[in-house]
Amino acid sequence: MAMTSAEVTGVRTMLVDDHALLREGIRSLLAREASISVVGEADSYDAALAEVIRCRPDVVVVDLKLTAGTEYEGLRLIKEIADRHPGVSSLVLTTFLDDDLVVRAVKAGARGYVVKDVDTTELVRAIQAVSGGGSAFDPRSAAIVLRTVSGDGGVPEALTEREREVLRLLADGLANKRIGQTLYISESTVKFHIRNIIRKLGVSKRTDAVYIASKRGLI
Repeated sequence: MAMTSAEVTGVRTMLVDDHALLREGIRSLLAREASISVVGEADSYDAALAEVIRCRPDVVVVDLKLTAGTEYEGLRLIKEIADRHPGVSSLVLTTFLDDDLVVRAVKAGARGYVVKDVDTTELVRAIQAVSGGGSAFDPRSAAIVLRTVSGDGGVPEALTEREREVLRLLADGLANKRIGQTLYISESTVKFHIRNIIRKLGVSKRTDAVYIASKRGLI
C-alpha cells in the first residue's frame, strides 16, 4: 500500500528485486527503522521506472539480477535512473560480488554497493549515506573500487560477463564459429566481442588477450 506524504518520515526508499519474498524480508527489516520509509517496490526494469515516477524516492535499492537470464538488468536500471532522475540515488544490494560488476555499477551511476549478507544496521547506514549525496560500499566492494581506480582517478573499462565467457572459450582454443555455437550467438557477434576484449585489454591479438586476462585473474 502506498504511503501518503504525511505518513512518510525519514529517507524515502524504494526496493527493486525480482523475488517477492526477499523484498518482503527487507521491507520488514527496514520498517523497524524510524529513519527509513519504504515507499515503493518493483520486480522488473519497466515496473521500477514507473514506480520511481509514482513514489518519488530518495534512494532506490537495486538488485542486479531482475530476470532469470544472463544479463544484469539492474545495471541498465541504475543508468536510466541516473540519466532521468539525477536527484535519486541508487544503492546496489545483491549476492554478486566481483571486480567487473562493482566497476560497472559505479560507472552506471550507483552511489553504493553492498552484498545481501550485510546486517540491517549497515544497510540502514548505506541508505542514509547515499541519500545524503555520499557513497556506501561494504569493505569487499570498497577494496575492489580502490583496486580498480587508475592513477588519474578514472575507472578502467571492465569486461562484460559475455566478454568473459568468450575469453574463457578462447583460452580453451575454440575457433570463432565454435564459440558462437557454444554461446548460441552468431559468429559476427563473437568477432564483435573479441574486438571489444582486445581494445579493453590494450592488446593487439587474441592470444595476447588470453595471456593478459589469465595474468589478471579474469579467466
